[in-house]
Amino acid sequence: MSRLPVAAGLMLGVLADELLGDPRRGHPVAGFGALATSLERRMYRDSRQAGGQYTLACVLPVLTTAALVERRTAQRPIARASAIAAATWTVIGGRSLRRIATDLAAALHNDDTETARTIIPSLCGRDPQQLDPKGLARATVESLAENTADSVTAPLFWGAVAGLPGLLGYRAVNTLDAMVGHRSPRYDRFGTAAARLDDLANLIPSRLTAVLTVVLARQVGGTPAEAYRAWRSDAASHPSPNAGQCEAAAAGALGLVLGGPTRYPTHTEFRPVLGSGRTPEPADIARAARLSHLVQYATLAVLVSGIVLREATKDERE
Repeated sequence: MSRLPVAAGLMLGVLADELLGDPRRGHPVAGFGALATSLERRMYRDSRQAGGQYTLACVLPVLTTAALVERRTAQRPIARASAIAAATWTVIGGRSLRRIATDLAAALHNDDTETARTIIPSLCGRDPQQLDPKGLARATVESLAENTADSVTAPLFWGAVAGLPGLLGYRAVNTLDAMVGHRSPRYDRFGTAAARLDDLANLIPSRLTAVLTVVLARQVGGTPAEAYRAWRSDAASHPSPNAGQCEAAAAGALGLVLGGPTRYPTHTEFRPVLGSGRTPEPADIARAARLSHLVQYATLAVLVSGIVLREATKDERE
């Protein structure tokens, strides 16, 4: 079975996101989230076992449905490419991520800190009232780096590797992690399975994001050498096995220092310092958004080229 429809679908899906952004009504990811919330009310118990059962109950139907569609379209290249394109458009969020960051930067440029504070929850879970303009800039740059992997690189990677099940299965896992995988008294045990599964799913994509960030550092005023140094020396100190990869490489590429006290509504975490540059300022958000955009297209180019090369090699063997 040729993988070329997968490559075509990924490209069309990214183009749709670039032109249209997220679907405005009836977003399937929002629908999945609503169903997962309803199921959580029925299945919640303060135990890892219950959380594992809940995660399986949410993810397995998505994978099964996607696999059935993949099988039905296996011998129909146009239908398969169309399904991949629709799923890609649904699960990636590159344009929306950059738009939110740009809106926040515009509010800070106009000295409208309160508006910026109302926007930041769309990017991360930090306590907006604890953030001044520089804190908002730091939070936005860090979120852009991490969410580039979550919202773009990872779904494209899993789409290239596993087609429709990869695209939809990854988004289901990542959505569950956002819902129940964070540290809190309610989800400390129940959310463990979702969090660990998301960590596993992002293991390769986060490092691919870091590699591409290093390669593209000159495009945002940095150097590959500094981006690589920050990535290799600082990433492992981050509490997340994946977010640290992206954030450390971005810190080096942008010439910034990230990390430090990170205040959430319920607690404060003291993140390790990443990079050795200066403190982020509102003007750096545009550079971080540009870096995210470049990584998106570099990821697409790498994955599509890999599929095409594999198909060409297969044809030569046959």
